[in-house]
Amino acid sequence: MRVGIVGAGVMAEAMITGLLDEQAVAPGELVASHPRSDRRTLLAERHAIRVVELNAEALDDAEIVVLAVKPQMLGRVMSELRPALRDEQVVLSIVAGATLRALAGGLDHASVVRAMPNTPAQIRRGITVWTAAAACNDPQRTLARRVLHALGDEREVDEEEFVAMATALSGTGPTYLFAVMEALIDAGVHLGFPRELAHDLVAATLLGSAQYAAGSDLHPAQLRNAVTSPGGTSAAAIYELEKGRLRTVLSDAVWAAYRRTQELGERLERETGKP
Repeated sequence: MRVGIVGAGVMAEAMITGLLDEQAVAPGELVASHPRSDRRTLLAERHAIRVVELNAEALDDAEIVVLAVKPQMLGRVMSELRPALRDEQVVLSIVAGATLRALAGGLDHASVVRAMPNTPAQIRRGITVWTAAAACNDPQRTLARRVLHALGDEREVDEEEFVAMATALSGTGPTYLFAVMEALIDAGVHLGFPRELAHDLVAATLLGSAQYAAGSDLHPAQLRNAVTSPGGTSAAAIYELEKGRLRTVLSDAVWAAYRRTQELGERLERETGKP
């Protein structure tokens, strides 16, 4: 597998690390682009890969091209790549909000894949939801799956709308959990714990609870009920959470992220002339 990565930022480097660790690609078969010379030097020294300044150079020998740039940069980058793309190449985008229509239009290229990984991909514990354009053949889908597997779990979906939904739920999800984590740590400090100890207690509790729930066949409500004794500490805490509309606030947050994803997609489609 020969991979070209356009925009070698944090998520792209996680992908590079995963691909090399899995030996899915040899260092000599992976090319990444970045505009800053210091970043290029760091990537070359850390991973022994070829790093280039011009985005189009990352496409030279690639079978799959990964777009990992900021949404506001996507239009310019696609115009740079358009003349260099070959029909047999597949383009995998992890750009938030970038629809298949916007990608195909901006690149003038039919074989495109839209994916949304999340932050735990940096330790290969992420989950990525992705979908491929109808023009993608089975070998191209396999290439996309192999690249995304380097970030952790991956789920292909037939409906593109699910990728937008995943952007709001799992893609943005770590943000919600980090906010909850921060609030719990602050609560622990307010009780009197040293901040470092409060951090460790909260992190271990969230991690252990998530792993326990993931390995259980029970609904989360059943798991919660199992540890909520009548008149106990959990019952008192749940009462306050419900009074504070925790469920509604979280639901509103997910919907806000979803609406923003849709707005980004609509803007990118307008910029590529594909309304």
